[in-house]
Amino acid sequence: MMNRNFKYIVFSTMSLMSVCGLNSAHAAPQVTRLTPPSELFTSGQVAPVIARFLPDQRFDLQATIVPDSAEKTISKAVFYMDGQEIKLPVALRSCATGCQPKLAKNSAIVTLRAMSMAKPGLHQFQIEATQSDGQSVKASGNFEIVPWQVGGQKIKNIIIMLGDGMGAAQRTAARIVANGYAQGKAKSALAMDTFPVSGQIKTASLNSLVTDSAPGMSAYVLGNKNNNNEEGVFPDDTLDPFDNPRIEYLSEYLSRTQGKSLGLVTTADVFDATPAANAVHTSNRGAGTGIVDQYLDDRKLTGLSVLMGGGRKWFLPASVPGSARSHSNDYEFSSVEAHTADIVKRWNASPGKLDKDRDLIADFQTAGFQYASDLTSLNNLNLKSTDKLLGLFAYSNMNVALDKIDGRRNVAKGIKGRVVDDFGFPDQPMLEEMTSKALAVLQKNKKGFVLMVEGASIDKQAHNMDTERWILDTIEFDRAIKVAQDFAEKDGQTLVIVTADHECSGVALIGGSTVTDARLQELVKEGGVSNLRDKVVGVYEKAGFPKYIIANDGYPATTDIDYRLLVGYGANSDRYEDWRTNTLPLQDSQQPFSKTTPLSAYPSDPTARDADGKFLINGQVPGNSGVHTATDIPISAMGPGALAFTGVLDNTDVFFNLAQAAVKGVVNPNVRGLPKRP
Repeated sequence: MMNRNFKYIVFSTMSLMSVCGLNSAHAAPQVTRLTPPSELFTSGQVAPVIARFLPDQRFDLQATIVPDSAEKTISKAVFYMDGQEIKLPVALRSCATGCQPKLAKNSAIVTLRAMSMAKPGLHQFQIEATQSDGQSVKASGNFEIVPWQVGGQKIKNIIIMLGDGMGAAQRTAARIVANGYAQGKAKSALAMDTFPVSGQIKTASLNSLVTDSAPGMSAYVLGNKNNNNEEGVFPDDTLDPFDNPRIEYLSEYLSRTQGKSLGLVTTADVFDATPAANAVHTSNRGAGTGIVDQYLDDRKLTGLSVLMGGGRKWFLPASVPGSARSHSNDYEFSSVEAHTADIVKRWNASPGKLDKDRDLIADFQTAGFQYASDLTSLNNLNLKSTDKLLGLFAYSNMNVALDKIDGRRNVAKGIKGRVVDDFGFPDQPMLEEMTSKALAVLQKNKKGFVLMVEGASIDKQAHNMDTERWILDTIEFDRAIKVAQDFAEKDGQTLVIVTADHECSGVALIGGSTVTDARLQELVKEGGVSNLRDKVVGVYEKAGFPKYIIANDGYPATTDIDYRLLVGYGANSDRYEDWRTNTLPLQDSQQPFSKTTPLSAYPSDPTARDADGKFLINGQVPGNSGVHTATDIPISAMGPGALAFTGVLDNTDVFFNLAQAAVKGVVNPNVRGLPKRP
């Protein structure tokens, strides 16, 4: 067994000769990147171990090699594992084209696809590359195969409830608005409050303390860190967003080894980072055409059986108004170039195709998916006769709960539904309705399923610092949690976790208004800091207990109440604030018709609304949007295996705990030996 106290430091031949003062003509090639990432390669230190995998989980090895002069090339490369040559195909790709500009054109990228190991413990891998003049270079890295623990009951199903951007403050605000307080005690609990186990999650990505949604989500279902904007891959030195070194997802692993299905439900565009970071391998979370094509074409790898949310623009042929399909964000792997051909051969992935005119909805239907375009058609589907479901309810992101509820209430009154009518989608389902339908389909697989349900606009509206919109989206998300909770309690074989990928905008519940809404409107007209801050903001005992009246649909009858909850932001851009509910949301640049009437009349950013009150709050960040923070976020769990989610965990720990419960069974909490935490 390897001695973990051994300090292994790697010098390239060039570095060593430079230190010794030898002639540069005798220099050697350099290894500038080695994947999986490790401190052994980066700093020469064995620990901490960065990359961790399940026994037999697949991943790629890769190295970037730079020759010592422009006239030389890399002629050969071999990977070794624990001192033994790996007898798998190795692709050597020239950087004459398609690599990062910083790399010399004669550099090479060497890749070995779909590696896996069964033996637990720390492993050292090595690349040895030979230059055209016979000179060679070696570099080493390490990773860990996390051992299985002796388990008891195996869980059949996993449900991940992901409140995008939802920190502790967002959860608390939803509880205050939805349930109210009486003499210091919450009158009732949110569904997520009733989960018996809770913990705290560290959220950093591979390249930043502050993660974005792609690595924030993928860590839970990969067991590894990704760079910001990347999902299901390690970073590399090519420009192609679909050829990076891959890591096998939880969905792929459990589909391959157990035959489980995958369901993805979101209120965002389905190409968006959080849903895609469960099934799609790309270094560019914005490559929409290739992302949605990968959903369908690689469904046999992931077990994808349910996909619901917005994003119809990626499924419509490019000739159809509203379509966003383009060759520029699609992919097609070469059958000749081994670098990408091995993705097809070794991963059994689709080769892809540049097909902007593809009718992807029709292709989903041909593959056996029933399709719903709105709530009415979703409710009219005969789910007893299908085990596959596609629902696309908007061109891009779905409208938020506040606007969907407002539309439903206005329709009930016989009037137009305002925002949802402007967007052209007045009949969108709520998140709990989508969750219920997804479970009805997924539970048909007797081998089980993984379901990810995202409350996406908790984040999107926190970015906009649109307080009431993200609060109501958190309430909508909690209603979906209740659907999952009821299913799990009845099923008895389902583990449910509720968490977030990160916190957004540094939300702070600062207190309550000291005035009625009528008086607040007067102060808005008078305007200025002395009126809208000094005469309105109540802190400590002046905050009181805001009293929202909840309508029969489960949402506040109005959010413009007397003595309302007041919310501030710690990671904010400049904005105007008048403390009242914004009639219109901000423009959504992802919507294909955002620059045409009526959507073009919506406020463009937080300084283009509420300006009449003349209360400008200067931001702490540049730009026109609140930003993610590095703050730890809560996790709650219920069902068999829930006790693994206590204490402070790295986001990657979640993956190993989920897999342990599904593959080997729930570990007795009184027995030490759960996957170690870094």
